[in-house]
Amino acid sequence: MEKQETPAATGHQQSGVGFQSLCQIVARLRGPGGCPWDREQTHDSLLPALIEEAYETAGAVRADDTANFREELGDLLLLVVMHAEIAREAGRFNIDDVLGDVTEKLIRRHPHVFGESDARDSGAVLKQWESIKRAEKTGGHYLDGLAAALPALIRAQKAQAKAARVNFDWTELRDVIAKIEEELGETKQTIVAAANERAVEDEIGDLLFAVANLARKCKLDAEMALQAATNKFIARFNRLEDELQSRGKRLGDADLAELDEIWNQIKKTPNAQGSKPNV
Repeated sequence: MEKQETPAATGHQQSGVGFQSLCQIVARLRGPGGCPWDREQTHDSLLPALIEEAYETAGAVRADDTANFREELGDLLLLVVMHAEIAREAGRFNIDDVLGDVTEKLIRRHPHVFGESDARDSGAVLKQWESIKRAEKTGGHYLDGLAAALPALIRAQKAQAKAARVNFDWTELRDVIAKIEEELGETKQTIVAAANERAVEDEIGDLLFAVANLARKCKLDAEMALQAATNKFIARFNRLEDELQSRGKRLGDADLAELDEIWNQIKKTPNAQGSKPNV
């Protein structure tokens, strides 16, 4: 009797055909008689698009926009295939190598699924993951793998989280808050002392790092928290601008006292979505 395919297996086969078709299309676009623009692209020229598409994908997730999320994942996948095709043309590696590497890594780093390990919760899984990664590396330091190109807040939290997995972390939230107060005090002292710009930058950097750590300890994404705060500021500033226009003024016409008066009123009133006042 023939083995019946499960719905999941059928779906994976269909995805495989679609992925192969995408790879063939990209190869044709890059090949003789293909698209002049695609043929001109390099790893370096595609980097801005890769970063932009990653951010647009994240934006679709945060907006809970299913249709846009699906589209952005496609755009991101296209760039992955483009990079792999450029590498194949240069004789470095191909998309099969990429798929093989990530598949082997997933199996190797999930012994609780594919082996005999017994990691029962996500915390144990993360510690096991880091232990396996350390065993794979033959040199360097524990935090060397953190990409320097990451946004600063994301990189700070990833560094803090990795350090925490090897027990370098405060256990009490009050200690994190105390560190923020300490860094704020040092920043104030440096500014009052009229220190050079580099010294002030150093202290503000320490303060931001400590605040990012507080967000992590509260199980919040510092990048998303700052994005939300920026969005809130922009929405309020737009309302401030509208209020000025209703008074027959433009931005730049009002002094700080009037702007503060409008701003404080905006903070006390519900926003356009009818949420509670934010005071």
